Amino acid sequence: MEEAMKDSILGALENVIDPELGIDIINLGLVYHVDMDDDGIVTVDMTLTSMGCPMGPQIIDQVKTALGELPEIKGVEVNIVWNPPWNKEMMSRYAKIALGVS
Repeated sequence: MEEAMKDSILGALENVIDPELGIDIINLGLVYHVDMDDDGIVTVDMTLTSMGCPMGPQIIDQVKTALGELPEIKGVEVNIVWNPPWNKEMMSRYAKIALGVS
């Protein structure tokens, strides 16, 4: 995948806000890997802040909607993974400041 396309994908994912925390999934460190195949199918490996996150289905729908707006993308697959487990150290400096986490 070209770097410009990866940047576009990550930029689109910055518009996906975790409804409970009010911060986007990129700055929260929830997205572990993105890839796009030759057919325009994007695979997103991501996690949630907890296994029982009630917003999981809503966040997945937002990911599909955000990426579906990019004309190069023909489909989206979201894989929820639990390894490595998410922790606050995965958040960007911006997210830590916004949430008052040190």
